[in-house]
Amino acid sequence: MKTIGNILWFIFTGLWSAISWFFLGILWCITIIGIPFGKQCFKMASLSAWPFGRKANTNFEKHPIANVIWILLGGLGLAISYFFAGVIWCITIIGIPFGKQCFKLAKLSLIPFGAVIVNA
Repeated sequence: MKTIGNILWFIFTGLWSAISWFFLGILWCITIIGIPFGKQCFKMASLSAWPFGRKANTNFEKHPIANVIWILLGGLGLAISYFFAGVIWCITIIGIPFGKQCFKLAKLSLIPFGAVIVNA
């Protein structure tokens, strides 16, 4: 089921989400100071392309300063957008698994530093 979910996710949401995260990561990596933030964008791009069967374990305490900077520079807006996308997906019963993936991505887009993506 996770393969079917990943394929449908990639078609309807994942492709554009991954492309957006990838280009955002490239923009961050243009500056030397932004490279750690760009690496987090690439992590998000890989998860947003194929989220089913993967879990993100967040750890705010590992890099609290970087996470606060991330939240202030756009992480909050990204998390809110994923949250509302999840709510829209959850309107139908068929969309609930996709909404749950949006909520997972919202959590990770809010606190990406120190997060580890593992296969569930």
